[in-house]
Parts: sequence; C-alpha cells; structure tokens
Amino acid sequence: MSRTKVGVLVSGRGSNLQALIDSCADPAFPAEIALVISNVPGVFALERAKRAGIPTRVIPHKGFPSREEFDAAMDAELRAAGIGIVCLAGFMRLLSTPFVQGWAGRMINIHPALLPSFKGLHTHERAIAAGCKLHGCSVHLVTPDLDDGPLLVQAAVPVLPDDTPDSLATRVLEQEHRAYPLALKLLALGKVTVDGAVARIDAPGGGAIINPLP
Repeated sequence: MSRTKVGVLVSGRGSNLQALIDSCADPAFPAEIALVISNVPGVFALERAKRAGIPTRVIPHKGFPSREEFDAAMDAELRAAGIGIVCLAGFMRLLSTPFVQGWAGRMINIHPALLPSFKGLHTHERAIAAGCKLHGCSVHLVTPDLDDGPLLVQAAVPVLPDDTPDSLATRVLEQEHRAYPLALKLLALGKVTVDGAVARIDAPGGGAIINPLP
C-alpha cells in the first residue's frame, strides 16, 4: 500500500504529534510522517520526532523579514520531502494566504473547541463561562481565516459541574489524540469531499466522536 507522506508543523511539546506518530507506526495506516518542522528550537516535539526516527528541521521565524518569506522556507522543505498532507500540531504561527492556498485541501489543524464556537485562545475557560454542556475538539481543513475551514472530525465531552479549565482541558486532550489520527486517516484514504464550506465524510459516523460521562 502506498502511504501518503505527512509533514507536521510544531511549536511546543508535541502531544498531538505523538498521537500521530503512534498511529503512523502501524504499517496499515495510510499515512507516514516524513518530516517535522519547528519554528522554535529545542522544543520537546523535536525530541519526539527524533525518537521515532523522523527527519526534523528547525526554521526559526525570527530569522525572516516577513511572514511570507518564512512560510516560503517551510514550503520549500515540505515539497522537497515529497509531502502530500500537512498537519498543524500546536503550531503557534499564523500562516500567510499564499502558503495556505498552496496546500488547500491538504492541510489540517486541530482546535480545542467545537467549532465554529470559541475560535482563538482560552477555549476551555470560555466554554465553562458560557455554561456549555458539551465541549470538545475539531479537526478542520485550513483556510486563510483563523480556526476556519471545513470540519473533518469533532469529538465531544460533557462539561461537568465542578470542571475547571485544567480538568476540562485534560479530557478534551484525550479526545484530540483520537480525533487527529482519525481525520488524517480519512483524508489520506480519500474519504473527504469538500462541498463549499462543508466536508462530506465517506465513513461510518461521518467524523463524529461522542463520549459518555467519565
């Protein structure tokens, strides 16, 4: 089976990167991570990649005069490695429109909320403050707009009466580690068809992960 080569962009500890590494370790998984790029030297995500024998590159964004030039340097590395799908895994940089358009339909991101609710930061605090009964995470195709794009997979967890942002974040993170590999698998298998702003998923459940009370 031909496996799609994946490039992962990181900026931190790489928790979701590890979930992808673990899934791609299965020879039957339809994708393999061929390159990990970090814009921050020395982050633990790079160590995770090295332990798994995955090539890494460090491209510090501060070394470039513009966002577009930094993105062009990443783009060159990804294309030289033959990457077919790009995954953002805790990559803390806004991407330029030309870069996003160059990977349209082939770049995915995970966000710790049930989009389109709670785009941006501090999602767990905001969900609790809003009195949400469900919270979770979303994997979506990347567009030039922040935390926007067709949804591939969402996982939901209940918001409990005694939840703190940290306790809720812990439960959501567990689901992120399920949702991201599933979304990558669906995309690599060609199970995703984009119809305007909607991604049609040709798979049981249609990309939804519903969790019972813990």
